[in-house]
Amino acid sequence: MSTLDTLIERNQALESEDVRVGLPLMPSLRTMIITCADPRVDPAHILGIEPGEVAVIRNVGGRITPGTLQNMNLLQMIGQVMGASPNSEFNLILLHHTDCGITRLESNPDLLAGYFGIDPSELPTKAVSDPYNSIVVDLAVLKASIPLPPSWQVTGMVYNIQTGHLQVIPT
Repeated sequence: MSTLDTLIERNQALESEDVRVGLPLMPSLRTMIITCADPRVDPAHILGIEPGEVAVIRNVGGRITPGTLQNMNLLQMIGQVMGASPNSEFNLILLHHTDCGITRLESNPDLLAGYFGIDPSELPTKAVSDPYNSIVVDLAVLKASIPLPPSWQVTGMVYNIQTGHLQVIPT
């Protein structure tokens, strides 16, 4: 059986027993998570999230990049079109993790600099190899890049791949 066949079979099983019709477009927990595309770091599994509860943006490293900011802006605009007040309470979580694949790209500074939209000489400021400091760096970039409403709760977290422990990083 091919991978595609396996995935389709799983969907058919889900479809017959766990249909979630009518979920609203807006996340019911009023939360957005920005995290890594690493398959070991599935926020639904790590945080016990159910369909419809949160919006998730995944990219390499779960980092705040020009592309991430553009996605966030589009999602905020969709929320406003849907009638969400930009000043209502909302949670934004940055979720990084240990043993991230982005660290394997450190030998290619031009590629990483392009990803972050910076000059290669600025790459050390991105804390690519340290998920704890990368949270601090990305929170600073986020706050400097877009005006977040004061009602938004912004939280940084690091998931330890080896232990499963989730640590909240003070902001």
